[in-house]
Amino acid sequence: MGVTAVLALPLLLLGISGLLFIYQEVSRLWSKSAVQNKVVVITDAISGLGKECARVFHTGGARLVLCGKNWERLENLYDALISVADPSKTFTPKLVFLDLADISCVQDVAKEVLGCYGCVDILIHNASLKVKGPADKISLELDRRIMDANYFGPITLTKVLLPNMISRRTGQIVLVNNIQGKLGVPFRTAYAASKHAVLGFFDCLRAEVEEYDVVVSTVSPTFIRSYNVHPAQGSWEASICKCSAHAALSWGAEGPDQLAPAEARTRALCWGSFSLFQEADLWGAPVDVAEEVMRTVRRKKQEVFMANPIPKAAVYVRTFFPEFFFAVVACGVKERLSVPEEG
Repeated sequence: MGVTAVLALPLLLLGISGLLFIYQEVSRLWSKSAVQNKVVVITDAISGLGKECARVFHTGGARLVLCGKNWERLENLYDALISVADPSKTFTPKLVFLDLADISCVQDVAKEVLGCYGCVDILIHNASLKVKGPADKISLELDRRIMDANYFGPITLTKVLLPNMISRRTGQIVLVNNIQGKLGVPFRTAYAASKHAVLGFFDCLRAEVEEYDVVVSTVSPTFIRSYNVHPAQGSWEASICKCSAHAALSWGAEGPDQLAPAEARTRALCWGSFSLFQEADLWGAPVDVAEEVMRTVRRKKQEVFMANPIPKAAVYVRTFFPEFFFAVVACGVKERLSVPEEG
């Protein structure tokens, strides 16, 4: 009896491991079949997340249309994709120069995107322009540019491509948003406003196009880690390390410890303005978010919130106990403003 009990546990664990492996393989194959031969448009494909989405959908057999505002980096991404995938099982990606912040050109470029294959099955809105700083230090011109890139650009592109989806009664639009579309974080006024606006637009659009079998999905991670380290030689990251990560404006992506004391103190207010977020590891890897985007497409999910318990709790607190939430955020800002400047 004792020997049987001793053997039963390892056998049970082995059986569970086998079932998990089978489930993962089936899910992987299912993911590929879900996008095989589909026309997939990815905006800001040269960002950290954009590159990973391009890799995942390219290996899945999708017909990619990669958009970005730097032609050289688009070509680098093209070369990387061709080198890591089996050409007999994949389609050659098409490249389109697109700067969503330049609203005057978006409609014409959208027609070019549509002309690549004559239709669009899946549109992934990944482009995002960021700025961090006190509201009174950010110019109205910069506010407008953020809104153009994060709100007016995506909805303009959507409005040009949407009639094609409606007429074919099929399609999916995926908005990669941010936790700041659900709650505001200090020193990110323009960015949070643009994320609230674009989330509201696609939440409304979801109900409007449901009768045409067009799916609208939103994926909201907390923060996405950029490729800012030297990857291992020969890896996928190494092959695309020439491409930069998500665009940032004015306040950069470097940490406060790399700056002069006065500037470091100011930027520290932006990085640590919400103390609950500062204590948590909120930075997600681009590959994880890309895999979630693929799952969202495969399962046709309407909304995904990628976050650990702390930011999830913050969203609920903001909803049900707003005064408490505002007090916590304000205290975090006051605490950092009261830190004496060194030197």
